[in-house]
Amino acid sequence: MEKTIKITNEDNMQLMARYEDNYFDLAIVDPPYGIDWMNQIKSPNKNKNWKQYENKEWDKGIPNKEYFYQLFRISKNQIIWGGNYMIEHLYSTPCLLIWDKMQDFTGAVFETAWTSFKSPSKAFRMSRADAYINDCDIKIHPTQKPVKLYEWLLMNYAKEGDKILDTHLGSGSIAIACHNLGFDLTACELDKDYYDAAIKRIEQHKAQTRLF
Repeated sequence: MEKTIKITNEDNMQLMARYEDNYFDLAIVDPPYGIDWMNQIKSPNKNKNWKQYENKEWDKGIPNKEYFYQLFRISKNQIIWGGNYMIEHLYSTPCLLIWDKMQDFTGAVFETAWTSFKSPSKAFRMSRADAYINDCDIKIHPTQKPVKLYEWLLMNYAKEGDKILDTHLGSGSIAIACHNLGFDLTACELDKDYYDAAIKRIEQHKAQTRLF
């Protein structure tokens, strides 16, 4: 039976307020790191070989204390990308995850996720080039992560029947991964442009998979 992928265009605080304590089994989120990403990569982003993005203000700061309170209230476990930028809101953990991009370039060569799990740290290894080839070259968000990364997270840290939460949908990669692996997902995206692009991407993927 196909699982439910429920995505809304709204503020994540509104979404989280609707759910009871521990409603979700696992939250996998990729919030803003507060590093002003668009300005940090201003020079390479002007290179003709780089995809050009509208200069939005979404990465000016990290989520506030109330966001983390609500996230921990409604989810039993959490995987938080960029947790190294949000230490004041988190606690020590033995289980850090990294996406090793396996190549040197102007940006970060790996990204770190904080988790609530007690298992050892692990690494997912996939080059950026391979990541986006596997995603059919659809890159709609400047910090988009590959579908294969989210599938790896779900296969290693979610159980059959788990309800998954994402408070920052972005490009929708997690929705495609949940669709592929049969997980229920509740997610939201505040930016209407990203929301519309993600919905289109997800629907195109579903249509493709129905052909085979």
